[in-house]
Amino acid sequence: MTDAQRDGALCWMRQVSITRAIEAINVIALPFRKNRSICCAITEGISAMTSADNPPPVVEPAPQSPGPNLTLTALEQRIKQQEILAEFGVRALQGASFDELLNEAARLAAEGLNAEFSKVLEYIPSENKFLVRAGFGWEEGIIGAAFVAADLASPAGFALRTGRPVISNQLENEQRFRTPEILQRHGVRRAMNVILQGDGRPFGVLEVDSRSETDFVEHDLAFLQGAANLLGMAIERERHQRSLTAALNHHKVLLKEMNHRIKNSLTMVASMLNLQTNEIADPEAIQQIEEATHRVEAIAKAHEQLSFSSNIESMDVGAYIKTICENLDASVAHIEVNTQVDEGIEISTGRAIPAALMVNELITNAAKYAYDGERGGKVWITLARSDQNNFVITVRDEGAGLPKDFDTAKPKSLGMRIVALLGRQLDAKISVRRPASGSEFIISVPISTPDSSL
Repeated sequence: MTDAQRDGALCWMRQVSITRAIEAINVIALPFRKNRSICCAITEGISAMTSADNPPPVVEPAPQSPGPNLTLTALEQRIKQQEILAEFGVRALQGASFDELLNEAARLAAEGLNAEFSKVLEYIPSENKFLVRAGFGWEEGIIGAAFVAADLASPAGFALRTGRPVISNQLENEQRFRTPEILQRHGVRRAMNVILQGDGRPFGVLEVDSRSETDFVEHDLAFLQGAANLLGMAIERERHQRSLTAALNHHKVLLKEMNHRIKNSLTMVASMLNLQTNEIADPEAIQQIEEATHRVEAIAKAHEQLSFSSNIESMDVGAYIKTICENLDASVAHIEVNTQVDEGIEISTGRAIPAALMVNELITNAAKYAYDGERGGKVWITLARSDQNNFVITVRDEGAGLPKDFDTAKPKSLGMRIVALLGRQLDAKISVRRPASGSEFIISVPISTPDSSL
């Protein structure tokens, strides 16, 4: 085979394999179309093997170096490298963790270049050093612990600071750079470095090392740069994910603090209302202020529970209503409030507060009308899940019972108007039972509604 024929065969094989790799990625990546940046990165990583826009590499040829190897073995090696890039791209699409991707990149880089070792070097600016963040082939105690100098006298440092790839094929005779101790200890004879970009700033260097005497060539460099491009996209994604996570955590802290302050403010309002009753002689006005105080306290309890919860968007409605009932049992002196609730029913905060306010109003009404201020009256509260989509609250007393003309659809008292209003807000169904003594309200509440705001 003549040189021209070999050149033509090499060009054709590379183009065909690139085309097939991209076609394979397009098929495999169909379920991942939302990850457009990753899909593009895979194609860019493969295409990097044919790009002429990369900075010229710093190559140290061996003495009397032969020309490039254009045998069938070399052609097969190029195809294998492109298949490896496609494999790594798919791995990135499948949502592997960041550390898994780093180690996978190191393993595949070594496999694609028939090298014994490879490593991902993360640059630590405060120490002007590289940390061996991930790697392949190294002895125990290297990965995650060993450091490499990042000055211009080291191959990796030169690649980082200049942006130019570095090939060192004769480390024992190298005059341009200092051979790192880790390479000497492992008997490495040749090394190749490319810069790892990530989110607009360098992350570090991807390096492949070998003990063999076979030279790295510029075609190998194109493969390694393609792998680095794909890994760079993963690095960028990881940095964005960390930023989003930090912002979310900060937002949660602010919301917890806000709930804590709202609870304190509402508690202060309730205390001021209680103090106001000391200045009023009218019993009816005192009773109205006390009812308003109970409503404020019920909302304050919700914000208190949210301030200690890791989830501010939903809450355990059973535990919340139990707290409200205990508070009313202590503050309304002439009745006894008994609760039997199933805990663990999580609903949105925007639905839990109205549900608790309905219970608050019904207990207050029982104290006011069913027992008419008499001591010893009892009120029973139950809450349980009725099916997968609903839970039921019951409020029962053994007092005077309801008027004959009582109609939940046409409430007359303020308390019942509030109950009806909150029921419509929750899309709840309110029914009434009239036992021999007293009355029982039954409220069926959907756990959620199509309205996402609730």
